[in-house]
Amino acid sequence: MSAFDFMTNPLIAWLNRERPTRPYPLSDFERISFELKPCDILLVEGRSRVSEVIRWVTQSSWTHAALYIGRIHDIEDPELREIVQFHYTGDTGDRLVIESLLGHGTIINNLTIYKDEHLRICRPSRLGIKDGQQVIRYAVSRLGMDYDIRQIFDLARFLFPWRILPRRWASSLFQHGSGRSTKTVCSTMIAEAFAFIDFPILPLVKQSTEGVQLFRRNPKLYTPSHFDYSPYFEIIKYPFVDFRYDQDHHLLPWEERNDLSEQEDGMYFSSPDVEEAIEEALKTSRTGPAKEEIPTSEVEKAEDGNSQGGGTCSEDRKPVAGSD
Repeated sequence: MSAFDFMTNPLIAWLNRERPTRPYPLSDFERISFELKPCDILLVEGRSRVSEVIRWVTQSSWTHAALYIGRIHDIEDPELREIVQFHYTGDTGDRLVIESLLGHGTIINNLTIYKDEHLRICRPSRLGIKDGQQVIRYAVSRLGMDYDIRQIFDLARFLFPWRILPRRWASSLFQHGSGRSTKTVCSTMIAEAFAFIDFPILPLVKQSTEGVQLFRRNPKLYTPSHFDYSPYFEIIKYPFVDFRYDQDHHLLPWEERNDLSEQEDGMYFSSPDVEEAIEEALKTSRTGPAKEEIPTSEVEKAEDGNSQGGGTCSEDRKPVAGSD
């Protein structure tokens, strides 16, 4: 083990430590697993300390993104299947994702590692099968790359004025180095895969005399939430407690607060008594005092004053320039 690894490994282990899962799930993992198609992006609300850093930087609950590639037999290219099988030794029928993780780099994982997490599917609109295989091809080519933790902190630096940072600490996000990059993060790797086939996420759009022009955004500037925000991705989500298309929300299993703990009771919402409020409003409108009317004598006096040029606003009137 190198001296660098000796110093950084404890920090990585501390950043990867996760808080306990929710006592109640937010997503129906079985339905999400059934719905997923190759090249779908799976957004994850992470529970680790590094997820908290990403959440603070991006101001979004989505802290991780993984690219779903399907089962091994879903990959058409035999060479890609060979590479995938080298990196993943599990069952060939497992549903797989390619993702970049702190402390692990870009790897292949079984989808089931996210069965207890809050998930959302971002599906590229009208993506063809051929293009989808190219997206997977690019992602497979990045297997084994290290995780670029510096990029996370470079994004955080945008929150601070440049003048308080030494010049040598300038962000590396806009540096164009020669050669192939050796490090990446989850959202950058996926953004590069879609840029490989010219699929838009959040492109820079310019209007010129020649028409609309699109420019690729720097992949290092993408975060997991950008796939959720992009107009070119469909959002699919399955809450754990859901109702079928032939039902409505009234059939959800709502309960009273009897089984809530003391802490949960404070978050419970009691529906206001609307009928009682309506009855009180009707009673007030029917029995309350009528609107105060101006006496007839005062109305006549005001009309006489206006007809004689003695209106209350006559003294405030100023001559209009050029009226002479």
